[in-house]
Amino acid sequence: MLNPSIRRAAAEDREALLGIWLRAVRATHAFLREQDIRDLLPVVRDVVLAGEALELWVLEFAPGEPAAFMGLDGAALEALFVDPAHFRKGAGKLLLAHARALKGPLTVDVNEQNPQGLAFYLQSGFVQAGRSECDSAGRPFPILHLREATC
Repeated sequence: MLNPSIRRAAAEDREALLGIWLRAVRATHAFLREQDIRDLLPVVRDVVLAGEALELWVLEFAPGEPAAFMGLDGAALEALFVDPAHFRKGAGKLLLAHARALKGPLTVDVNEQNPQGLAFYLQSGFVQAGRSECDSAGRPFPILHLREATC
């Protein structure tokens, strides 16, 4: 039986979280070439996972074994990555619930070319609020801007 826990990320988690990011991106972002992933890696390692720009949270099913992580900037979910070995075990839903408990209604941007991610967020109660032709770095990867549906 899985007994998940969520905790703040620590500096010693960086290597494990970078591995999760790499495996998750390769499993879900088919539109990215390997060179795109290599170009993104230093930004993820040195900015996203440095823990200064984002509030990072780690989900573990076993102590000391990160299975997923998320990064928050206020109520904006800036990153949510689940190790493919833990797909469909509820990790993403647990992290979303944790984020909502901390921040209230959330927003998230998702690559339009990532159908698995988009489906996850739509099934989790998000609705599309906008679209950008390019990502934040100006690359031709359309971004869908989502927000949680309100009554």
